[in-house]
Amino acid sequence: MVTGLWGRIEQQDFRSRIRGTLLGAALGDALGAPLVGLSLDAVREAHGPDGLTGPAVAHGRRGRITAATQLTLFTVDGLIRAHVRRDTGAWHPPTDVHRAYRRWAATQHDWGPDERRADNGWLAQQEWLYARRDPDRACLTGLGDDVLATLDQPKNPAARGAAAAARSAPFGLLVGWEPALVLQLSVECAAQSHGHPTAHLSAGALAVIVHGLIRGDSLDAAVQRTLGLLGARPGHQPVTDALQRAVSAVTQGPPGPDAVEALSLG
Repeated sequence: MVTGLWGRIEQQDFRSRIRGTLLGAALGDALGAPLVGLSLDAVREAHGPDGLTGPAVAHGRRGRITAATQLTLFTVDGLIRAHVRRDTGAWHPPTDVHRAYRRWAATQHDWGPDERRADNGWLAQQEWLYARRDPDRACLTGLGDDVLATLDQPKNPAARGAAAAARSAPFGLLVGWEPALVLQLSVECAAQSHGHPTAHLSAGALAVIVHGLIRGDSLDAAVQRTLGLLGARPGHQPVTDALQRAVSAVTQGPPGPDAVEALSLG
């Protein structure tokens, strides 16, 4: 009985971490949406010396869903479908995630769910998702057709923005997977829109860090494991350098807006 109770406690804790991952990302996206493209000086000019301290209007009102949150939800949708197909003999997670991203692309140009699409499922039937939220152009072009990219032939090979990383936290929820496989899958799926190594390896790094935290690792241990895995990947240096600068910054003083902006230059 004690073992069963402990198992339920562990399961509840795991579920709370999943909810925290998804809700935390969505709330962060909604709070940050009014600041997209602004420097720290511009943020302070628009919102005062303390910057943005609460929800502000973006996309017409406060708290609207962002493109990153839409894509994060469709990442989950694709991973769930991949899991369901695991024992069917037709298991290829990048394909399932790409198909989910194609369903997201429909939310950016259709007025609402297309009842004729047999593969829509529950998520793509939600009318509130059908709203264009100024997504990264590489997401629109890369996810706008049925062609499945590979790391050898990625979509938009010059695209190095953060939009692929912003949708990649759900890969870290695959707690039964080895970290190297989490990295591989997240990188392959990021390359469907962002082919530059800086972009898709950043997506992979985020996924592996989330994976470690979900499994109970410390943040430092999760980052160090991520650095080790990235080191074997071509083009990793800008990403590993950025992670190492972030780790070093922690020891140099209390966190603050200026420190964050210094880390984000370039």
